[in-house]
Amino acid sequence: MITDAFVLRALGAGLLAALATGPLGCFVVWRRMAYFGDATAHAAILGVALALGFNISIFAGTLVTAFAMALLVSALAGRGWAMDTTLGVLAHSALALGLVAASFLQGVRVDLEAFLFGDILTVQASDLIAMALGTAAVTGLMLWRWEALLTATISEDLARSLGLKPEREGLILTLALALVVAVALKVVGALLIGALLVIPPATARVMARTPERMALGAVAVAGLSVVLGLMASLWFDTPAGPSIVAAAAGLFVLSLSLGRVVRT
Repeated sequence: MITDAFVLRALGAGLLAALATGPLGCFVVWRRMAYFGDATAHAAILGVALALGFNISIFAGTLVTAFAMALLVSALAGRGWAMDTTLGVLAHSALALGLVAASFLQGVRVDLEAFLFGDILTVQASDLIAMALGTAAVTGLMLWRWEALLTATISEDLARSLGLKPEREGLILTLALALVVAVALKVVGALLIGALLVIPPATARVMARTPERMALGAVAVAGLSVVLGLMASLWFDTPAGPSIVAAAAGLFVLSLSLGRVVRT
């Protein structure tokens, strides 16, 4: 069963998502952007509805909508809006609008549960190609701007003194986040993408000594979560996306216990 083609495709999709979410998730944790990630992910449902309505690629629709939401949130943050309230309003509004828009689609069968919670076991070869391209783009952005993003995250004043533009780095991070949402939507769904962005980096942070090790550790934890979650899904007939997140949560609890042992 493990070697069935659909399982191998699901595993490949999950590992691609892990590679994309790991390093970016570290910046989400460092910058305390968990709600930002949720708002961007929830906007993906509206992107799915628009893509189906206009008969375009769902990947393209979710990417554009997620990027637009991320830009909107960044613009409002720059104007001094209370971000916890703003993100709550935008996240839930985008999700509700997406669900309402999907209900108006005529002659289109929409499995909203798959987009909300993921449907990794139905990943096709074409999905893998799109995910591979998206993951490559995110990884390239992270490698290219790693030092600049890290410096801007530590101190915007320090970044400016070194000739960097924190606003530009924030825009790059926003683009990467939108790409990750488009990449991971098929794997864990819009409602669980935030968990995949936050839990593996939080787990890796317990043991990591440097930012780079934390990023690599986040990828490893996310990848292991995918493997364990898929195995649990196949053995216990549970939903794959939530099973992956549950596995990640289990690894996080385990890391806390190991962290206490190491410190003592």
